[in-house]
Amino acid sequence: MTASAPAPLRPMPDDWRRALAVVAHPDDLEYGCSAALASWVADGREVTYLLATRGEAGIDTLAPGRAGPLREAEQRAAAAAVGVRAVEFLDHRDGVIEYGVPLRRDIAAAVRRHRPELVITLNHRDTWAAGAWNTPDHVAVGRAVLDAAADAGNRWIFPELAEQGLPPWNGVRWVAVANSPTPSHAVSAEPGFEQGVQSLLRHRTYLEALTEEDPETYARRFLGESTGVHRARFAGTPAVAFELFSR
Repeated sequence: MTASAPAPLRPMPDDWRRALAVVAHPDDLEYGCSAALASWVADGREVTYLLATRGEAGIDTLAPGRAGPLREAEQRAAAAAVGVRAVEFLDHRDGVIEYGVPLRRDIAAAVRRHRPELVITLNHRDTWAAGAWNTPDHVAVGRAVLDAAADAGNRWIFPELAEQGLPPWNGVRWVAVANSPTPSHAVSAEPGFEQGVQSLLRHRTYLEALTEEDPETYARRFLGESTGVHRARFAGTPAVAFELFSR
């Protein structure tokens, strides 16, 4: 008996104007889906970044007090490389983000503030596609995003947000999970690939601490490999894949 081939990945919906990308750390979007974000921004769509932390615990050779501001600056530069101007930080502690009501409230407030139709996050599963263990921060934020997208539209959940001038927003139509081990949809990586490389390169301090490989060689190799994984499921085209949840 032979295993059946995975189903083709369907094109991502394109009938939307505003997206909110919510992840745990600086560099999560650059590793996950910046080529797709670049092409969406180039098409005239509005994309906002929301980071749960400033990545202050992400560089072993730098104390958090130095790493946090540096990684924030690199994240803003990385966003600018794909045309994203709005970048916000929630200041949860890097490495020990807790899934729960405070995190859901913070994300729901951002959803109400920015009123996106599409919300993007990173893999919330326990493992990556290759079976490697995921980190608690990614799991906590990804799960909270899926819940907060619904929380934002319920006037009886976090009613204090309405008192702060943030009325319910029930307009989120999809949550797209990048780097999911079970993707269902994809976007061609080709139009935004070069901007994606340049965006990842903006995290130069992080990359230089991570690998001895030349940063640009590393970025091109990594993104080339990651966008090629699902080529066979997307008509032979390099792709940024997502698991899409409809609401």
